[in-house]
Amino acid sequence: MRRDDFNIISSVKIIEELKADLLCVIGDFFKLLTKGSNVAEKALLDCISGAIILLYVLGRRLGHSYLQIDEHTKIKLKEGIVAGDSVEKSGKDLSSLYQHLKERN
Repeated sequence: MRRDDFNIISSVKIIEELKADLLCVIGDFFKLLTKGSNVAEKALLDCISGAIILLYVLGRRLGHSYLQIDEHTKIKLKEGIVAGDSVEKSGKDLSSLYQHLKERN
């Protein structure tokens, strides 16, 4: 097997593992939410941060830089703000996240 073939197979395997890990983290998150207020804050934050990390790494493995992901996220947030998304209308969450990303970069 050529080195390039091995790298492609290895990359595909890693991407599949990342996708499976993401599904597990999301599943864990939903399980935690069913437990109501008895859930430890750390467990929720572990799921949220884990999903974010997995999505960034998966995006990078698919050929996008972290900066591209951040910039595209800001564009999507801005679109939601302008369109009057229901999440935005109910608490300005999109605006708050947009501002956070804007200040971070």
